[in-house]
Parts: sequence; C-alpha cells; structure tokens
Amino acid sequence: MRWQGRRQSDNVEDRRRMSGPAMAGGGGLITLVILFGLMFMGVDPRIAQLVAQFGGAALEQQLPQAGGQAQQLGPRDPQEEALAEFTRVVLADTEDVWGRLFPEYFGQRYREPTLVMFTGRVQSACGLATAAVGPFYCPADQQVYVDLSFYDELRQRFGAPGDFAQAYVIGHEVGHHVQQLLGISDQVQAARSRASKVESNRLSVRLELQADFLAGVWAHHMAKYADVLEEGDIREAIEAAAAIGDDRIQKQAQGYVVPDAFTHGSSEQRMRWFTLGFREGDPSLMNRAFEVDEP
Repeated sequence: MRWQGRRQSDNVEDRRRMSGPAMAGGGGLITLVILFGLMFMGVDPRIAQLVAQFGGAALEQQLPQAGGQAQQLGPRDPQEEALAEFTRVVLADTEDVWGRLFPEYFGQRYREPTLVMFTGRVQSACGLATAAVGPFYCPADQQVYVDLSFYDELRQRFGAPGDFAQAYVIGHEVGHHVQQLLGISDQVQAARSRASKVESNRLSVRLELQADFLAGVWAHHMAKYADVLEEGDIREAIEAAAAIGDDRIQKQAQGYVVPDAFTHGSSEQRMRWFTLGFREGDPSLMNRAFEVDEP
C-alpha cells in the first residue's frame, strides 16, 4: 500500500504517551459490574469479558487512587511513529470513501469517528480496556481504539504480515461505526437481549461478518479510485481475516473448536464476506449477512 506522504486524518487522539500501572488478572464485584454493564451497552461478549477481567482487577487494586496517576512513557520509537502515521493515513482513507458513499447510498452525511491510539490500557465509554482485547469500536462514544502493538501481534502471533493486513483491521472497526450510524448495531443488540446464548452469538457473528463485508467495500473503492493499492494488498487483507477467525483462535487457545461459541465468524466466513464486499463494492448489499442461512 502506498501510504507515505499522503493525507493524515485529524480525527486521531493520541494517548500513547500516558500509561497507567501494570494490571493483573482477577475477579470480584467490580469485575461483574463492568461485565454486565458492557454487555448491556452492546459490547461484543468477547471484548466485554476481557475488559471486565483485566479492568475489574485493576480497579480493585487501585480503587483508593480513584483511577491512579498516569505516568509519562519513554522516548518515541521511530518504528512506532511510522505505524502511527500509517494509521492516520488509513483512517483518512476511510473518511474519504465513506464520506462519498454515505450521501450516494444512504442519503445522509457521514459522521467521522475518532481513532484513539493507546498503549497498554485505555478508558473508553465502554469501560476500561487493555491491549489484550485487540482493536475495538465502542458504540457508546463512537470511537475506534487501537494499541499499535497489535500490528506486531497480527504479524507474529497470527501470521498475517503486511501493511494492508493492518489496514483491513482499521477498515473492519470503521465498518462497525458505519453500522452504528445506520442504526444496525442497536437493532442487533435489541435482538440479542431477547435471544438465547447460542442465538445471541449467531447474531454477533452476523454483525462481525457484515463489518468484514464493509471493510471489503472500502477496499474496493480504494482499489478503484485511490490508486494506492499494490499487488498482494488484498491477499494480505484476506489472510488477516482468516487469521482472526474464531475457529483458528479457539484451536490455538484450547486445541478444539466450539462453533456455538463463535462471536466473530470462522476463518472461511470472514474471508468470504470481505471478498464479497471487495468484489461488489456496494454497501447497500450489506444486509445479506443477516438474510442468508449460512453466512
């Protein structure tokens, strides 16, 4: 992806220079309060569980400090600064594409999200989150959160290298923002609140696959109009989608797969829906993710 020297988004909040005390796992009343509060707000159960686990333990340890004192980090790492610049460029690309598509397809103006870069942990309107949850979108404040160390994890742990693999991750989270603006996220959360656990997970999968489709739509318009993609970029995105499929993550973590516990979709599903979005380039087709029997 040709990104150097291109426009960077102004909708970025850089919190990397401030880091709180290290956290350990744990439980307790605060953890349960955080967990149920996040799930009530519609945060993905996998994110909610991790945020509650780590955030609750941290708050229990630091409660007398009312949040604790932030401490300044060390000198800036040139490699990390390059990743930060790259992230700003990709966010600007999502603004350009969705800023054009929203009036054309939905008859409304696109409201750009803010992207928050953080290190270690971050406070969002969805609660206290750690880097362990990976990049996420918080519908309560309509912000995307990214710890830049996830890019290394994507390459090393998940075996998905390449700059457009990283761009896909941002495109997916911005896809959740599109869902929020169109009211889809609220509709799905309302349905999940009335559903069984298995059905709730199924709806969560559909929402995630739709975000993959929207990331593919964004990539389609990048390839068609921006002329910044290079040979192999789309393959990197597809491989990243496969790398973070629920089946692959479950197999890596516990040695076996439990499809009824999926919340994001299998590797095959995630690849397929991103590819469909890239091929079609039409965001009005996004509801296919909820209409077909086997997404």
